[in-house]
Amino acid sequence: MVIVVDGANVVGSRPDGWWRDRAGAARRLADRLAAASGARCDVEVVLVLEGDARHGVPEGPVAGGPLRVVHATADGDAAVLAEVRSAGPPVVVVTSDRALRAHVLAAGGQVAGPSRLPKLLDAAGG
Repeated sequence: MVIVVDGANVVGSRPDGWWRDRAGAARRLADRLAAASGARCDVEVVLVLEGDARHGVPEGPVAGGPLRVVHATADGDAAVLAEVRSAGPPVVVVTSDRALRAHVLAAGGQVAGPSRLPKLLDAAGG
């Protein structure tokens, strides 16, 4: 299973001051994802970051677990869709962006809102 996280959308779903430090918010999200996914081999978690958030976490695999960070070069939605298309089923995208959700479903993926992320990670890990 692949879980693709729309970083901007998930970070933006919590009004915790993320807009003052986008890089820091991305780093905190990556840390939470890495801790939640642990060293599982049955799930890959892909965190897509765009804009200033890219400065918070290096692109590539995160040591010690199934988390991989992707830096969107243009817009995050296009990068999320590219991950959906390359992963194949089962792939779940975590976002509340309605337009992106429609594109993900059309590409054969599934969608979940940001509030479902912890349960989704638990279910994927067994």
